[in-house]
Amino acid sequence: MDLRQMKYFLALAQELHFGRAAQRLHMAQPPLTRQIRALEEELGTALFLRTPKGVELTAAGQTLLDEVPNILSLAQRADERTRLAGAGLIGRLDVGIFGSGVLDVIPRLLADFHRQRPDVRLELNNMTKAEQLQALRERRIAVGFNRLVQAEPGLGVQVVLREPLVVGLPETHPLCGRAQIGLRELSGVPMILYPNAPLPGLAQEVTAAFAREGARLEVAQEVEDVLTCVALVASGFGCCITTQSAMSLRLPGVAYRPLHSRQLRDIALCCLYRTDDGSPVLAAFLRVVQSFAARQGAVEP
Repeated sequence: MDLRQMKYFLALAQELHFGRAAQRLHMAQPPLTRQIRALEEELGTALFLRTPKGVELTAAGQTLLDEVPNILSLAQRADERTRLAGAGLIGRLDVGIFGSGVLDVIPRLLADFHRQRPDVRLELNNMTKAEQLQALRERRIAVGFNRLVQAEPGLGVQVVLREPLVVGLPETHPLCGRAQIGLRELSGVPMILYPNAPLPGLAQEVTAAFAREGARLEVAQEVEDVLTCVALVASGFGCCITTQSAMSLRLPGVAYRPLHSRQLRDIALCCLYRTDDGSPVLAAFLRVVQSFAARQGAVEP
């Protein structure tokens, strides 16, 4: 029994007349009669009793009528949802995020995508860079966001924007009187570095920049995330170099000044994905990312 036969059966069961049912189906009566007879032979039971005025449902026919509308409705829903999924309008997108990334840019990107595709479910996973890369390889997430990602086969890296770096310092620090702060002015000043992680990140970039510009890096603390870092700055443990978006934390006791450095001006936030992932949902999300990146003037690394 196929969907076409179910539609023929339903029309006849509702009209109880071959002629009217055939007219409703925009077909001739003989083919309809043959289809109903074939259906009855397939099921091994009579579905209709022929009468002078048309047909009546048998008990078997009434049982089938109780089921067919639901079956056709489910089939139509399956058809519609399949088409929507193929267009990337429904489905699920698993996204890897990280601490400071959620302070500004990533929420805006996700909001842009949600406005365009409100029926796509977004699943957010807070992960380190290493965890994101492993999750991408294992297909546990479809897309990730992070910084300073090394290229590898099968990994797509789209620069979302290049974010300026700033110096965070206790608001009572003498350097707060300066309009901008250079690395040499931070020589010997206690610094808080993040993230404390095995893969290259902002901490390693800061360390290298101090060395290249001949400034002495005095590490007071190494922490795992930006919130802990800025909280320690607020408590007077030292200064830090962080992204402009960290200023949105607005912790009391912290002041921010632009960083002046030949070596360390900004840092790229990147969107990571598998190049062999043909998901329409992912393709739609990447279009949102690319549009955002173009508006920011971001360039590929």
